[in-house]
Amino acid sequence: MADSPKKRAALAALELVEDGMRLGLGTGSTAKFFIEALGEKVRTGLDVKGVPTSRWSEELARKNGIELFEPDETTVLDLDIDGSDEITPDGSMIKGGGGAMLREKIVARAARKFVMIADASKRVHTLGAFPLPVEVIPFGQALTVRAIREVLSEEGFSNPQITLRAAPNGEGFFLTDAGNLVADLALGRIQNPETLDRKLTMIPGVVTTGLFLGFDVHQILATEDGFLDG
Repeated sequence: MADSPKKRAALAALELVEDGMRLGLGTGSTAKFFIEALGEKVRTGLDVKGVPTSRWSEELARKNGIELFEPDETTVLDLDIDGSDEITPDGSMIKGGGGAMLREKIVARAARKFVMIADASKRVHTLGAFPLPVEVIPFGQALTVRAIREVLSEEGFSNPQITLRAAPNGEGFFLTDAGNLVADLALGRIQNPETLDRKLTMIPGVVTTGLFLGFDVHQILATEDGFLDG
């Protein structure tokens, strides 16, 4: 049976890993393939250390025998390997489908190279079809959502749907690893992501958004029989 595009993208990223590297370990279904394949290499002698972007990736890395470490002020990662919910040809992304965007941004910023692995369906020309996750603190969340609506109105979004993400079991709200809520914004098309990101992150109560902008991204997007260019 042929590997899925997600697994093929993950295995292609594994070819970039060298002995002695320090790695950012992403979160999500495609990152799962990478972490598991990395674990196989570690068991045959590859010497690497990783920084997980979520409790989920931490548990998976430990299960696969990958040594983890706590970053300090001097830490520079060689590679950060992570997935994406949407990505444009220039590398602008929406991430956070798994709710890990805060730690994912921290780790990505510490890496010399950001390697984005996904199946080719994640490639878009305009961000926004995937709902934009926004991490908000629980205190005063209704006020924060109201402020988000005001920003969206300023940016020309009429009657946007804003949904506080439910917990996987359907009981209560989903909580990030930092104990925050996630508001998912159904926007359709984001014409000015830089402006929107700046305005949203200026709102007291907003921790971060799922817009990943300005990163130098090495894209590995797998199709059923190859890879997309760029």
